[in-house]
Amino acid sequence: MGERARRRLVVAVAVLVAVLIYALVVPWLGGVDDRLTDFAEARRAPSAQWWFGTDAAGRSLFVRIAAALRTSLVVAVCAAAVSTVLGVLVGAVSALAGGWVDRVMMRFADTANALPHLLLGIVIVALFRGNTVAVVLSIGLTHWVQVARIVRAESLSLRERDYVAAAVLAGAGRTHLFTRHLLPAVAPQALIAVVLLLPHAIWHESTLSFLGFGLPPHEPSLGTLLEEARGSLLLGGWWTLVFPAGFLVVTTIAVAVAGSSLRGLLMPPKPSRIPR
Repeated sequence: MGERARRRLVVAVAVLVAVLIYALVVPWLGGVDDRLTDFAEARRAPSAQWWFGTDAAGRSLFVRIAAALRTSLVVAVCAAAVSTVLGVLVGAVSALAGGWVDRVMMRFADTANALPHLLLGIVIVALFRGNTVAVVLSIGLTHWVQVARIVRAESLSLRERDYVAAAVLAGAGRTHLFTRHLLPAVAPQALIAVVLLLPHAIWHESTLSFLGFGLPPHEPSLGTLLEEARGSLLLGGWWTLVFPAGFLVVTTIAVAVAGSSLRGLLMPPKPSRIPR
């Protein structure tokens, strides 16, 4: 991993730590319930009293964005974990079982990948409107295919290695191969998959909430704040859009850069052979 990549990783992690501190500490230290309204202070521009201004209900956006970040990050982490676990299981079972099981699972993965993720997510969330678990499942069940393919490819490569062949000749079953050989081999890919799926999960949740299919309005997330900003923006309340959108963009870029740098650290590219 080069020095430039290390600096990128340090900067990305520093940004993420600052975002996490802001999301966790501000609602706790502020002592202000982000759900309380004060219409006398509605649509106040950013000032010394209101750092990020107020929304249409007079609520502090400084506190609301912190609470929204916390919600969006929790949903994104849970969704990325669900997607990664599902992808690891499908990819491992497909490779270890082989035969018709492998073919059926891969055709199922192709079908799931061909469906529009956003449309499928809307269908899942619409069945359980305003349910956080439904939002997590709608993201997790639509982003596992790439993880499954990576794990399957790694598992097929693992089956050809000498120590795995020796374990099979010694009588090791598929459960033993999965727990003792496959999982340690795909653990770095699984960790990287969780990190790289986080930006997708954050944007997916924000899109669902913006369209009105995600979290309920009383539970702030970056998507619900952006949806609420539409009315204020027409009345000149630019801050109701700029600050939530800014945190959304900065957070997802920082996570993406950290994931890319982490992939280079855990899985450095193999040196190419120089032909003689």
